Amino acid sequence: MSKNNMKQFVVGDKIATLPIVQGGMGIGISLSNLAAAVANEGGIGVISAAGIGMFDWETQDFNYNNINSLRLEIRKARKMTKGLLGVNIMVALSNFGDLVKASIEEGIDYIFAGAGLPLNLPEFINENTTTKLVPIISSGRAAKIITKNWLRKYNYLPDAFVLEGPEAGGHLGFKIENLEDPNFHLKKLLPEVLEALLPFEQEQGKKIPVIAGGGIYDGSDIHYYLNNGASAVQMATRFVTTTECDASDGFKQTYLDAKKEDVVIINSPVGLPGRAIGNPYLDDVKSGLKHPFKCPYDCIVTCKKEQAPYCITLALINAKKGKMRNGFAFAGSNAYKADKIVSVKDLVKELVTEYNQVSK
Repeated sequence: MSKNNMKQFVVGDKIATLPIVQGGMGIGISLSNLAAAVANEGGIGVISAAGIGMFDWETQDFNYNNINSLRLEIRKARKMTKGLLGVNIMVALSNFGDLVKASIEEGIDYIFAGAGLPLNLPEFINENTTTKLVPIISSGRAAKIITKNWLRKYNYLPDAFVLEGPEAGGHLGFKIENLEDPNFHLKKLLPEVLEALLPFEQEQGKKIPVIAGGGIYDGSDIHYYLNNGASAVQMATRFVTTTECDASDGFKQTYLDAKKEDVVIINSPVGLPGRAIGNPYLDDVKSGLKHPFKCPYDCIVTCKKEQAPYCITLALINAKKGKMRNGFAFAGSNAYKADKIVSVKDLVKELVTEYNQVSK
């Protein structure tokens, strides 16, 4: 294998020899299997907490199911790796606080929190907590608001930030009209975030690492961002077409079959634009063939369930199981480039080789 010439990603006492964070993918796409495989390669493996308890439980207490499933997945991952593990928890989840507490109690290495500003995240930790707190943002303004708020209320400096650009998959923190605007490209946003954080770093005498994500696909992308101020990169889409990914074969096949024009922007019932792979289910939504439903979960605070034509949670559960006629796959802008299923080990090997070639 090519020698890994990428710089290590250091957050306090936690050192990732591979500066790649595997992005959290719900519902059920990134669980213990994928997270452990990435952690074993020196990166940070991430379990998505979104809808994690929607499978294989007989009780209808979804909060209870989600918390227990999250604990079980963290424990399963720990048995498979000695590497670094994180949990991705959406701020918009109705049981956000309970999921954060459970993750900290399980000794998770990182909590990545987006889909809203995690202004109260530090209130869940104490002096014995080893978990690092990493907000997910889409602008320098958001970085400034969170950092200022955490310092004022909790005297706590964010351990790192994930900056997610508009080419990411899933729910996006941008207005639809900004998704194609070059002023909102990740390459433009990164220096703005670094600049916003600089006064806090100087004042506190401590670096706040930034992880760049959204549309990062190969070793040359990694090289660009690591050499332009990012301390690590986040990649999600690339890990879907791995043997270890927790999604069904049918879900992965959707990526393999996708053409560039199949990757589309949708209006999600949760009130955000999202990027997905177009299919007959989404065509039916667009044509008005889906009708208002009775909400079975009440899982997302921002969900406009009174007007929603479908339940996004149910659609994503079906997709995870490969029932694509009753659901759809979220995906990043480069999902159509996937042409084969590979192991996480081989994918990392490929990324390292590509990175080294650009470094020469």
